[in-house]
Amino acid sequence: MIIPLANRLGGVKPYYFVEKLNEIRAMIADGKDVISFAIGSPDMTPDSKVVSRLSETAGDASQHGYQAYQGLPELREAMSTYYKNVYKVDLDPANEILPLMGSKEGVLHLTLAFVNPGDKVLVPNPGYPTYTSLTRLLGGDIVYYDLKPENNWYPDFDQLDQFDFSDIKILWVNYPHMPTGTPAKREVFERLVALAKDKGFLIVHDNPYSRVLNQKQPMSILEVEGARDVCIELNSLSKSHNMAGWRVGMMVGQSEYVKTALRVKSNIDSGMFAGLQTAAASALALDDQWHDLRNEQYENRRKWAFQILDKLGFEYDLKQEGMFVWAKPIDQDIQKDIPGFVDRLLREKNIFFTPGMIFGSNGEGYVRLSLCVPAIRMEEAFKRLQ
Repeated sequence: MIIPLANRLGGVKPYYFVEKLNEIRAMIADGKDVISFAIGSPDMTPDSKVVSRLSETAGDASQHGYQAYQGLPELREAMSTYYKNVYKVDLDPANEILPLMGSKEGVLHLTLAFVNPGDKVLVPNPGYPTYTSLTRLLGGDIVYYDLKPENNWYPDFDQLDQFDFSDIKILWVNYPHMPTGTPAKREVFERLVALAKDKGFLIVHDNPYSRVLNQKQPMSILEVEGARDVCIELNSLSKSHNMAGWRVGMMVGQSEYVKTALRVKSNIDSGMFAGLQTAAASALALDDQWHDLRNEQYENRRKWAFQILDKLGFEYDLKQEGMFVWAKPIDQDIQKDIPGFVDRLLREKNIFFTPGMIFGSNGEGYVRLSLCVPAIRMEEAFKRLQ
């Protein structure tokens, strides 16, 4: 290269899946039939009405110009109605909702908006790697808080009470949790809100999995009394509506937080294509039956995933939610070398699992399986293990 890399890249590694999926693609090109349980990228299609709405808008010559940074009123109204119907949360569509090009974009906007170089950010361990990588890219300092099996993968509030909150700006939280599948719990949300009010930091709740294999009423942290003062929530149509590649998400919460994020967003992009927005509005209006039918398919796949894990001698929690399965081998030697196990499984059986350590040190000794694999392919994976 003609110039050196920016210093900010020094502490940021390439996303694990970039390199591993390149390896898998090379294997496939070489004729190997790899069954990958890696990425949570829904393989089922959106509802046909959603696709038709996109097509209709794309055929209208007037819809191809730049759009408002805050999104179409139609989409914000649909998001407001969705939150009212699903989470029993009232949101003003005019100033408490910001449509996003995927909720991952919101991680960037909020970090840029509120975190100065040297500020500290609390990140769950294990957790979504983007919380860590974007904080580091933007000069923030990571402080990990533990999620451990002995506490059912919920925060240890005794540990949180020991932190110095003077420089902490944001605490990232995510329930139903990725990668462990731990369900949302009102008591946890209430304690986090109380802590944020006492210590003066912002909670960002990342909530993309609440409609996938949830065993009770989906939850938003904004349901908790007083949460709007200290919380912002990210949500997405990627998992819940089979629209990951469409890149449609939302940031919701108190208007001051949303407007501050919009100041960043308006300097980064030039608005979302109108066709995506109108189609997303129709997706948000889908009834519970549509979600139930999607979840039936995921439930069938999860049964196959459990059978595969049983065959390999793994243990797991039957009450996991979301589109992944989190599991640990019973064999202590395998626990100590999950990357080696994953590589052997890929090499010998052409099956790939995600090693848990990529989500943080507390993920060591675990694997994660995505349910975004057709049941017929899961059955084939099970047969290869016979």
